[in-house]
Amino acid sequence: MKIGKLIKQPQGYLSFIPDKFPPIEPIILDSKTQKLHARAALMLGKLDGITQLLPDLDFFIFMYIRKEASRSSEIEGTKATMIDVIKSEAEIESRWPDDIDRIMHYIEAMNYGLKRMEKFPLSLRFIRETHQILLGNTKDAPGKTPGEFRTSQNWISGGSLATAKFVPPNPSEMKRSLDDFEKFLHSDDEYPPLIKAALAHAQFETIHPFLDGNGRTGRLLTTFYLCKLSILERPVLYLSEYFLNNQKDYYGSLNSYHSEDGDISEWLNFFLDGVAIIAEQAIETSKKINNLRQEDVVKIHKLGRSTKTGILILEKLYQLPIINVKKIEEWSGLSRPAANELVRKLVEIGILEQKNKGIEYGREFWYKRYLDLFTSKKEQEEINSDAK
Repeated sequence: MKIGKLIKQPQGYLSFIPDKFPPIEPIILDSKTQKLHARAALMLGKLDGITQLLPDLDFFIFMYIRKEASRSSEIEGTKATMIDVIKSEAEIESRWPDDIDRIMHYIEAMNYGLKRMEKFPLSLRFIRETHQILLGNTKDAPGKTPGEFRTSQNWISGGSLATAKFVPPNPSEMKRSLDDFEKFLHSDDEYPPLIKAALAHAQFETIHPFLDGNGRTGRLLTTFYLCKLSILERPVLYLSEYFLNNQKDYYGSLNSYHSEDGDISEWLNFFLDGVAIIAEQAIETSKKINNLRQEDVVKIHKLGRSTKTGILILEKLYQLPIINVKKIEEWSGLSRPAANELVRKLVEIGILEQKNKGIEYGREFWYKRYLDLFTSKKEQEEINSDAK
């Protein structure tokens, strides 16, 4: 099914002009797509149930937002990592990768959007506000009009419009397409919520309404839309890791979606498969967090008089799993010698690990078993290598 067509513009280049959206002709889901949809919906139901059992769901969400922000930014070439973000929040170092602000702004935009949705509808204004926070006051901002839809033609890949891999609609058609898109976000039609979420992401990327940050904004919008559709009670599904791990297929299926041949099913299948995979991984992470907490609570109860303070620190570590002794002082109100002693005990019982073991001052301590649940194998190998 085609969702638009290439039309030659007065300047000579071909621009993709979306048709009426959603398509007037109903989208028919083939048997493969129906099976993938059923599996994705099943896994989401399981995820929604198990995450409600976590000791503090807000901390789980907080870690996943950091992970989502770093993965979504990495798709665009950002080199900073989730570990850099956590260390920045812990105020452990003063020098950071130049592009860490992309991740920090993504986190701010995500938190803003989730809060804003409580009282404000998902709309074009909402999207502009989110984009302003995402791009504003970053090194990407100059000349890119954060928070404003473009008034000029943009393109994807290639050195110019003549050699571009994809040219989105011109500004006039963009406005019409955005109007259709906003109506779709609030339409009451026959499409299942996950299908609507998949279509919304692909259509937004096809319209490409900003001069920069369209990919990140579109991935943010996917999380917001899943919440708006009440697919999950809380925002516990983030797809950027799947998109990053399958980046070639991610771009390939989006290109098929807005190609002249019009293969919507390739994108739907890719998206639904990702929902099921990421939901299943989040379920396993939830189980491991519960098991880890039970094990560590038992360990801390062996600390005797330090048990109460140890439990307090453990709860804080779920939110900030990289710390120094100063942070222990802040959290507990202990003196420096007492905080040092508590850290020594937490290292001794296997909850904290000292990252830089060869130094005496400026030490970092990691709740590594918990961090490992949110980092990739590659990241864990790099962490272990740096620790030696």
